[in-house]
Amino acid sequence: MQPADITAVTFGVGPDQHLVKAQALAMTRTHEEITMSANQLSGTTAIVTGASKGLGRGVALALAQAGMSVVGVAREPARLAELEAELGESFTPVAADAADPVVAGQLIDQYEPRLLVLAAGASPLSRPLHHQSWQSFSRNWEVDVQQVFHWTREALLRPMPPGSAVIAFSSGAVIAGSPLSGGYAGAKATIRYMMSYAADESERGGMGIRFISVLPQLTPATELGAAAVAAYAARSGQEVADFLASRGPALQPDQAGKAVADLAFDSNAAGSYLLAAAGLKELA
Repeated sequence: MQPADITAVTFGVGPDQHLVKAQALAMTRTHEEITMSANQLSGTTAIVTGASKGLGRGVALALAQAGMSVVGVAREPARLAELEAELGESFTPVAADAADPVVAGQLIDQYEPRLLVLAAGASPLSRPLHHQSWQSFSRNWEVDVQQVFHWTREALLRPMPPGSAVIAFSSGAVIAGSPLSGGYAGAKATIRYMMSYAADESERGGMGIRFISVLPQLTPATELGAAAVAAYAARSGQEVADFLASRGPALQPDQAGKAVADLAFDSNAAGSYLLAAAGLKELA
């Protein structure tokens, strides 16, 4: 069954009825339909939030190179234009707030993606706990968590076709903590939980949508990471170069892009993964 069929049946009903009917329709999908479509992402559309810079940009590049049409969502039109100039017709820039629920619904309806990569996020204020305000402490809850919630909800409500995947960026801070980033680590842990909850709902509803969380290590190769590295080096009394040397090779955007593409195209990939320069490590 195509997404348009589901939309037509559920149009005009309330959110709860929408979800119930979508789940009921999804239950009619056979195991063969789900399995056959899981490896057919090449030539389809991916939406990548936070695509204008950092790891999100690396993901957009990798998916385009893997044969997908990429819709890149970010707030910086100039940076999106630069990426469009590099990728050409395989890239569609959308200057918008990825945490806006209307944006999530509209873009999923318009482009009917087979893959969502949720890489957008706010840069936390690098200060210890008692130097945070509630507004600075909760920033990543209001941006990162809210973004993942809206897009994940839309993916389940529509629902996306069998074999689709939603990959959300969490953070290695979930495991190591992040004492200079306010509520950042807790927000990223919640994103990991949400992917697990959504995967369970997909399985319960027979939707065949995979939900995966990726936890990248701290890296100076992004603007967010560079600020955090400088703060943690100062906290430990080290020069940035010495701090980085003690941590080993730094994760690069192109490595993150390849890792996400590998997960997207592997129909058996599920759950959560720690991502370092050495590659992906599946987490229990």
